[in-house]
Amino acid sequence: MLSNKTLSRWGFIIASLLIISLILWNTYIFFNQLKENERTKMEIWAAAYNDLLQNSTVGEMILTVIQSNTSTPMILYTEKEKVYTHRNIDSLDINSIEKNQKLIAQFSSEYTPIEIRTEDELLSTIYYGNSPLINKLKYYPAFLILIIFLFILAVYLFYKTSKSSEQNRLWAGMAKETAHQIGTPLSSLVGWAEILKTENVNPEYILEMEKDITRLETITDRFSKIGSIPKLERCDLVSETKATFHYLKKRSSKLIEFQLHIPEDPIYVQMNPQLFSWTLENLVKNGIDAMKGKGAIHIAIEKNSKFALVHVTDTGKGLTKSEFRKIFTPGHTTKKRGWGLGLSLAKRIIEEYHNGKIRVLKSIPNQGTTMEIALKTENSI
Repeated sequence: MLSNKTLSRWGFIIASLLIISLILWNTYIFFNQLKENERTKMEIWAAAYNDLLQNSTVGEMILTVIQSNTSTPMILYTEKEKVYTHRNIDSLDINSIEKNQKLIAQFSSEYTPIEIRTEDELLSTIYYGNSPLINKLKYYPAFLILIIFLFILAVYLFYKTSKSSEQNRLWAGMAKETAHQIGTPLSSLVGWAEILKTENVNPEYILEMEKDITRLETITDRFSKIGSIPKLERCDLVSETKATFHYLKKRSSKLIEFQLHIPEDPIYVQMNPQLFSWTLENLVKNGIDAMKGKGAIHIAIEKNSKFALVHVTDTGKGLTKSEFRKIFTPGHTTKKRGWGLGLSLAKRIIEEYHNGKIRVLKSIPNQGTTMEIALKTENSI
């Protein structure tokens, strides 16, 4: 059953189509009426011209009719003299025989030429076309449709922007609430870790526990920053990538083979370390999910004249080309469980906050996928 919003949208679309159809239909009727009036006017003009040809003296009314036509373009061809006479036509349009014949062909397609006869003899033929008013009216429906289209487009963009803004506020609110909720048990864990240090507990266990607490603090910081513009700072992309790599490797299944290929020299970029680490973590976890927990993850860093490129490659099920853009759409997910927010947030972090780019570099079904993050290097900013 259709929702009220869906019914309203369809109602708006149908109403718009009906309005456009009515306008076009009325414009078409009006256009034909003008053409009929133009035909009647020219037939009266032809009758007056015929009287002028056959009578040596004509009344003032005949002259008025002939002189009053100042808008309809016409070509008068006299059979006996084989001469073309023009009225209401720019001389530039008829400065050659070819243009003259082309204009006659155009007029003949718009109106049937009027023949002036006396008994069985053809005296003249009048070729005439649309007046400037009718020519302008021809394009009126197109301009009207364009205006209506632009109006509908403006309404659609406004609706889409307001909906996106509403979703962003919702996500920001959920993220900040999550950060708030994590904060309370996190404080308790910090306290328990301090208590355990006084007990006879293996220090290595406490050290690993503190690392996870630090990680939870980082995650809380990430969520608390959603909805606000993060602060960027000069960081070494190589060392930040390396730190995230080792953390994920240590806490992932032994069935995942991790490989790292990074340059020895630092690469400095403007970034927020916590948000970049979150993005990299999302890409790695998506790759692990695509491999169903068994396979290889390869992270590499390259550099060109403008960008530092981070490549995350998995040996999972891969993507079809039609999915390359869809995976960044909020709510799109190929998992049975999941909200489809990870990659959309990653795209926002990289492209909106870091002025970088994130994309599917390549993917082959049943072979794997390579994701690419591109960040401007220090020299290109």
